[in-house]
Amino acid sequence: MAPVPYSITVHNIEACNCSTACGCQFSGFPSSGDGGCEALIGGEVKEGKYGDVALNGVRYVVAIDYPQAIHQGNGKVAMFIDTKASDKQAEANGMILSGQAGGMPFEALAGTIAVLDGPVRKPIEMKVDGTRSSYRIPGVLELRQAPIRDAVSGQDKEVQIVYPKGGFFWNTGNIATTEVLEANYGPVKFRHGGGFASYAISTWTNQR
Repeated sequence: MAPVPYSITVHNIEACNCSTACGCQFSGFPSSGDGGCEALIGGEVKEGKYGDVALNGVRYVVAIDYPQAIHQGNGKVAMFIDTKASDKQAEANGMILSGQAGGMPFEALAGTIAVLDGPVRKPIEMKVDGTRSSYRIPGVLELRQAPIRDAVSGQDKEVQIVYPKGGFFWNTGNIATTEVLEANYGPVKFRHGGGFASYAISTWTNQR
């Protein structure tokens, strides 16, 4: 059967254990001390549909733990979808985020996952505010972004990474850092701070 067509535009709010100059963006390998990737990739759908199911407003978080670079595989992943989403919305978003619906980036990520837990329904508290965005699932995970500060003036710095021909998760990322980055769920457990974070508006589809 042909996959259900979808196209969604999301507020993409992510952070990982790399330094603020995330090595994955440039060399393809993490700049974390142990060479692995531990991250939260979450967001809220601005607009979009999976077939005839509208996904506007649906919130989700994907927690990942890879022993090496993501493309080297053996990842442990936990996927969460907000309890405010309907059952049909949760099923649709789960198909997209797991890669089963096809389309980038999640179709490519699916082949790197060794353990997948979810989609798990949890209440997701989220604030969408550029490089000051945040979300949490009480007792499970939390991300609080903060703007990068200029070392001399102490003022907020606006820094972007731009992929003119298109990136993996996003084309233009507004780079931030983290006040809090932690997960404590099943196979995915970590705690970091002061590393790489980004806010972007991304469009994902299986219709290209």
